[in-house]
Amino acid sequence: MTTMAATNDAGPGPRARLTRERVLDAAITLADASGIDSLTMRKLGEALGVEAMSLYNHVANKVDLLDGMTDIVFSEIELSSGPDGWKAALRRRCVSAREVLAHHPWATVLMDSRATPGPATLRHHDTVLRTLREAGFPLALAAHAFSALDSYTYGFALQESSLPFDTPEQTIELAQLILARFPVDEYPYLAELTREHVLQPGYSYGAEFEFGLELILDGLEQALEG
Repeated sequence: MTTMAATNDAGPGPRARLTRERVLDAAITLADASGIDSLTMRKLGEALGVEAMSLYNHVANKVDLLDGMTDIVFSEIELSSGPDGWKAALRRRCVSAREVLAHHPWATVLMDSRATPGPATLRHHDTVLRTLREAGFPLALAAHAFSALDSYTYGFALQESSLPFDTPEQTIELAQLILARFPVDEYPYLAELTREHVLQPGYSYGAEFEFGLELILDGLEQALEG
């Protein structure tokens, strides 16, 4: 009985050792929950149960923290190099990037803004360029393709995260509310789009992404073969 009581009364085990990986993971969790603007070293320290100054043993400063967080986001994007060809590989990469950014919307504006990109970021970019170059894209066209795909993917992710609705039900509710507020005769094409497209069963704004992506990929294929 004495031994059992002593075991039950024992305090919690030693706190997990603080590492750069733990710091970055906790920062991502906070940013996912509250946005990047709310992330401070003080709040991060509180989440980890340490003083903020302890964090500087693992990240040099806030910039280094953001660099590390962004590198982790890049590492989560699927890069395909299978036998299905460059279009399939880049399609999967862009779809995966949009999915990852939906989980980390704060990261969209950081993806191409880091002055000191990490290894996952560099590996990601190098793999995309390799896919294009090995498919026969001249260097200039590869650069154009990379820019077009990134601009579209990140831009769509940013727009999607800014929309005032998250679910199909919210989309319908908002569309009906807007439609009821403006004179249909003055904005006939907007009314037509709302009634005949947005309010139709199964509509999802997210489905627009792959339509636009296919246009870009088809255009790049034509440029490559031209």
